[in-house]
Amino acid sequence: MDDVTITDEDRRLLGLWAAGCAERVLPLFEARAPEDGRPRAALDSLGAFTRTGKRTAQLRSAAWAALKAAGEADDPVATAAARAACYAAAAPYIHALATPHQARHVHAPAIHAALARELAAGGNLGAGDAELRWAVEQAPPAVRGILRQLPAPAPGRGRLEALRERLDGALRH
Repeated sequence: MDDVTITDEDRRLLGLWAAGCAERVLPLFEARAPEDGRPRAALDSLGAFTRTGKRTAQLRSAAWAALKAAGEADDPVATAAARAACYAAAAPYIHALATPHQARHVHAPAIHAALARELAAGGNLGAGDAELRWAVEQAPPAVRGILRQLPAPAPGRGRLEALRERLDGALRH
């Protein structure tokens, strides 16, 4: 397994991009679970990381808490939006290993945001596609550079995998 070159600045830029993806759908979660602040706390913790560059136990804990919120949500839109926040907060912990699993970590905030958006639009696939286009347009060169060092995940089945494949192809070009 090869190593990937990921600088602290790359991680910061990945975190900023991931936060942008998740923040776009956070209101969808909050409208469905207004009493649950865990996804917002995860994004707030990620904001602290992007300002200081310090990966803390609090950031990791906030990411796990957002994932737990996703699992406890009784609405698929809220679940997808909380997962976007979880994976965004976890983005700074990407490992410098050239594995498809690490590529999935890069993709996760954007594809879960896209899924949340299309579910909120009543299953309108165009809404998810539009969210992915936004994510691709906003991706800084550092995100594209990280991804290009990683092997692409194997094709999968289902809508989430279709979104992943579309995002991966767009970011590698």
